[in-house]
Amino acid sequence: MDQRLIKTLNNETIIWKYLDLSKFLDLLISRKMFLSRSDKFEDQYEGTFSEPTFEEIKELLKNKPDYLSNYKAQRKNIVISSWHANAHESFAMWQIFTKNNEGLAIQSTIGKLQNSVEYQDRAIDLQIGEVNYIDYKKEYIPFTDKYFPYLYKRKSFQYENEVRLIGDATQLNKSVNDGLKIDIDPNHLIERLYIHPRSLNWYKNLVQTIVLRLGYSFEIAKSDLESDILL
Repeated sequence: MDQRLIKTLNNETIIWKYLDLSKFLDLLISRKMFLSRSDKFEDQYEGTFSEPTFEEIKELLKNKPDYLSNYKAQRKNIVISSWHANAHESFAMWQIFTKNNEGLAIQSTIGKLQNSVEYQDRAIDLQIGEVNYIDYKKEYIPFTDKYFPYLYKRKSFQYENEVRLIGDATQLNKSVNDGLKIDIDPNHLIERLYIHPRSLNWYKNLVQTIVLRLGYSFEIAKSDLESDILL
């Protein structure tokens, strides 16, 4: 784990991924995690430069006129899995990333995420980094490391408190399309699984049955958002 990409987090930092049942089942059955191609995110600022950085790049172009075209080509090989860093479950994340009172939240840690991809094909360079939220008109984005531009976002996304598993698939020498899957060990990755707090009992029972039949033994915890009210 490159310490230049991680400043305030450590192996015990709790991270979350909120997802729907189909994506969760795909992870369990295939034992693979999907990483999205960096230029396929909805946010058009992904992987771009702030205004102060671009001013410096314009000077760089005088000696390296192909820099921007090469950078845009590389973006097609940078792949990302996004996680939410938080000591606690997030009501906002349930609202944003799940629908119809259905969905799941994987609780893990930085260390577990690192260990779960430890035996991944090392043709893909994988790192874990935390996202910095800045003013793109005023603040500088360093570009001395190929991953730095993908670890900055606008301040309006600060609620995401995002941690990224980020990789470079260039050496695979194949088209990445929308993204790619990497080998993952769900037993090493998942510390606890939370089921949507407003889901119906049949949905909760379905998830529990599937996890059991697939042979996984990680804890399925009760959401704090459905705790009994004490008066």
